[in-house]
Amino acid sequence: MNDGRLNVITGATGLLGSHIAELLVARGEAVRAVVRSTSDTTWLRGLGIDIAEAEIKDPAAVRRAVAGASVVYHCAARVGDWGTWDDFHAGTVETTRHVAEACREAQVERLLHVSSVAAYGHPAADKAKYTEDEPLGQNLWMFWDYYARSKMEAEAQARQLGRGVTIVRPTWIYGPRDRAVIPRMLKALSKGRVRVVGRGDNLLNMVYASDVAEGAILAANQPAAAGETYNLSSTGEITQQQLLNTLCDALGRPHVTTRVPQRAAFRIAMIMEIIGWVIRLKRAPYVTRQGVSLITRPTQFSSRKAREELGWSPRVTVGEGLQRTLQWMAEHGLAGEANISRGAPVMRQESPSAPCR
Repeated sequence: MNDGRLNVITGATGLLGSHIAELLVARGEAVRAVVRSTSDTTWLRGLGIDIAEAEIKDPAAVRRAVAGASVVYHCAARVGDWGTWDDFHAGTVETTRHVAEACREAQVERLLHVSSVAAYGHPAADKAKYTEDEPLGQNLWMFWDYYARSKMEAEAQARQLGRGVTIVRPTWIYGPRDRAVIPRMLKALSKGRVRVVGRGDNLLNMVYASDVAEGAILAANQPAAAGETYNLSSTGEITQQQLLNTLCDALGRPHVTTRVPQRAAFRIAMIMEIIGWVIRLKRAPYVTRQGVSLITRPTQFSSRKAREELGWSPRVTVGEGLQRTLQWMAEHGLAGEANISRGAPVMRQESPSAPCR
């Protein structure tokens, strides 16, 4: 029930921000969404929440937007695997500084800052699990590792609030209103541009958006979470091969059987990035190192702290989550040729080490 506390969400039209808004409204809480003037707010207005048009690159606009807030969920950031450092710095680091400063000025009780496990950089796969105490920015790529760098530097800006901030680091978020990763994979699959990287039996760090939203809300409202950081990760339910099989089934296409070694995939991605920079591509190349990393990154991020201190754990199975995601994309014209029947299972139960067909 609404106790007079106001929740402000930046990036509320995005994947995670929209799910946080949805859950808060369902709980009867007051919500203000901070959006650009050019954003489509039809869905948010349908929730009956307050809309504040503001460019978070403008410090004065941010101060006005967070005025009166008890909790600010900072979800807005530059997301993607392409762009200049200026783009990522302005869209992630500087905007976080503006939000943190506005929260301090407005005496906001808690800033919930959404970071990413990408802030760890590329730690070597030599541990059973990586906890929140793991150093940030490990083994960063020499060239163009801008997303990881920006997430790391944004955390430093948020930490200026001390115990006034709580940070969550989700892994790969998917779900309805994903307009980036899964739609891009569907498009590439429909054009035959996808290969299995490595053996394809690696488990993926996929976490359903509403589960991450629940974790963020728990962290923002738990007094003991003040000043703390939490990984929000799954233990891995689906392999790379199973995910590709599921998406191919949705498209009515044969399963991907061609493999490329992981090192070769990174080299190919690096070459394509170099070409992209030389010819000044506006959009990411077909293959990028970040894309290869996402699909091959092992499930090694521990969420034990979130489970024990927040009582959080993912509830939506990957089969159910993909069903909901693909149905939403089909309804909104983002699923390409996919024709998902409502209620039909999209993932077969098979062994994680099942051979590629």
